[in-house]
Amino acid sequence: MNHSPLDITIIFTSYGSFRPLNYFFFTLTFIFYLLSVLSNILLMLVIYFESSLHKPMYIFLFNLAVNGLIGSSAIWPKVMENLLSDTQKSSLLACLVQVFWSYFYISSAYTTFSVMAYDRYISICKPLLYHSIMTPRKVKALLTAANIIPLSSISIQVYLTSTLPMCGYTIHNLFCDNLELLKLSCVKSALVSLYGVCMITILIGFPCIIVLLSYAKILTVSLKASKDARKKALSTCSPHLITFINLSLASLFVDIYHRYSSVLPGNACIVMIIDIFVIPPLLHPIIYGIRTQEIRKCFVKTVRKKERFFRIYSAFSLTMKFRLRSGPINVLFNDKIN
Repeated sequence: MNHSPLDITIIFTSYGSFRPLNYFFFTLTFIFYLLSVLSNILLMLVIYFESSLHKPMYIFLFNLAVNGLIGSSAIWPKVMENLLSDTQKSSLLACLVQVFWSYFYISSAYTTFSVMAYDRYISICKPLLYHSIMTPRKVKALLTAANIIPLSSISIQVYLTSTLPMCGYTIHNLFCDNLELLKLSCVKSALVSLYGVCMITILIGFPCIIVLLSYAKILTVSLKASKDARKKALSTCSPHLITFINLSLASLFVDIYHRYSSVLPGNACIVMIIDIFVIPPLLHPIIYGIRTQEIRKCFVKTVRKKERFFRIYSAFSLTMKFRLRSGPINVLFNDKIN
């Protein structure tokens, strides 16, 4: 039976398994979400205000930080609301919106990783041609493609899902997932399934190939270079590889779970989903801030500037208070007023 998205209510069943600990999990989720938001905003501010970081690598990293904010905000506020509610539910319309932003976060992360890998490949393998290849115009084009392609692809996917009639209304998950919604549908659409395979190929498969080929070439060139050059290349690329591998392994497990959910424990999928939506948004600012020397230096420089400003401001405020309390200044002000 067809319903309007506004009329259908989706029930989440995973919260019942740890209901006695809901307040503890709410506190934990809130702390991780707050840390993720603050760390990504801090990284964005450092890159934005430091002109020395206005380079392709850090512009792509800025986009990755924005993407991390989107991923965290798409999932965890609703999860925290459900943890404090007696009934864990959502309208189908809100569910589709959550699917859109969560899938955009994952797919945009992969496309951003691919352009970052391409940037590192040009920087390490073709250093003399770097500035002629990675022009501002090309950086804008790559950044636009890394966001527009996922945006348009996910929009079509969500629209196709919204046209399917629903016969089930319960999801064994913490939040809305497109594959779970497809399981609730009364019909199996070959078009939706085919489009899903094409989307995975374009948004995940193709970026993975670019990343693997780029780093294979980087590794080949690094092995032939000097020890210092090899160390610098590995230091620059290792944060990217760590975060990419973590996201890929977690995404692969979730995809396997949806195909073989009958033989795998449900809580294992929840752990992997937490890994996708907690670890990368929190890990990216920390690992890039620690491992990337230029960001670390700029961060320390920014903190020192702020400390110096507050010292000067405090000294100025104390001086003005002292002078305003002194007799001659007060007399002078009173004469002017009179």
